[in-house]
Amino acid sequence: MKFCKRYQEYMQGQEKKLPVVGFKKLKKMLKRCSRRHSSSSSSSRSSSSLPLNTCPDQCPVCDGTFFPSLLTEMSAIVGCFNQRAQKLLDLHLASGFRKYFFWFKGKSQGSHNALIQEGKDLVTYALINAVAIRKILKKYDKVHYSRQGQMFKSQVQSMHKEILQSPWLCELMAFHINLRETKVQSRKAHAFFDGCSLSFKDGKPALTCELLDSIKIDIDLTCSICLDTVFDPVSLTCGHIFCYICACSAASVSIVDGIKASDSKKKCPLCRESGVYEGAVRLEELNILLGRNCQKYWEERAQSERVERLKQIKEHWESQCRLFVGV
Repeated sequence: MKFCKRYQEYMQGQEKKLPVVGFKKLKKMLKRCSRRHSSSSSSSRSSSSLPLNTCPDQCPVCDGTFFPSLLTEMSAIVGCFNQRAQKLLDLHLASGFRKYFFWFKGKSQGSHNALIQEGKDLVTYALINAVAIRKILKKYDKVHYSRQGQMFKSQVQSMHKEILQSPWLCELMAFHINLRETKVQSRKAHAFFDGCSLSFKDGKPALTCELLDSIKIDIDLTCSICLDTVFDPVSLTCGHIFCYICACSAASVSIVDGIKASDSKKKCPLCRESGVYEGAVRLEELNILLGRNCQKYWEERAQSERVERLKQIKEHWESQCRLFVGV
């Protein structure tokens, strides 16, 4: 079965209407463009080095319709995914009155098993749309005999519209594994989450996911600042993950002020993209997963960070007192 048909059947089978990649519409745009170029180039075959069924590298007809349409769809997909994943994980991590409040407000319906199924569905939704976007961009490059589709994908990543960049995808993967490792839920959950795993290579952890044959996700969980396993992890909007205290240091803010108080001009230590701290996400499910699987390291790191945090808090209040008395 062709992927386009498989994708359409999958999306039609969803109970809730979700944003999709308009495969048929986008392919029609490319088909019209290839026909137009083929007819216009038939009189000048000898002077053209391009195949007759392709467009020039830069085509105002395609570029003015294809890329804006695809960008709109990608924005809707990642926005829907982020919103639903955040609601699901907020409910799962909530406790006491806050949890009852979420249930009362109707943020999720059904039993705990319904949350498990929704988490699995969200990961599948993210991956199948990532494949759909990759395939339609390959189709663009095939028609245009160019690599502008890949250039567009790079631009989209810098705009944070790439769904595989979403920090909530990493959180959902950790959510899956946490449920599988929980004794009470292990019998019910293990069939759902065989594709997600936490692996160690040379003592360094990584998250992997292989729910679809055509795509695989590998997320390195080593902080590139302290070069150790991420502790109290935070994901910047560019998708890179760091220890929270390391990210605060890179943003030139104290843990008292918080990472979101950083200057908008501050850049990610890895990709050097600016403005990535304001929308940073604390990865609580991932923190639980690593704490459970790296217990000795976690205890040692928690003790050393406690000392550093107390030091920063003390320095902060001393500076505030000096300002107050005018010293």
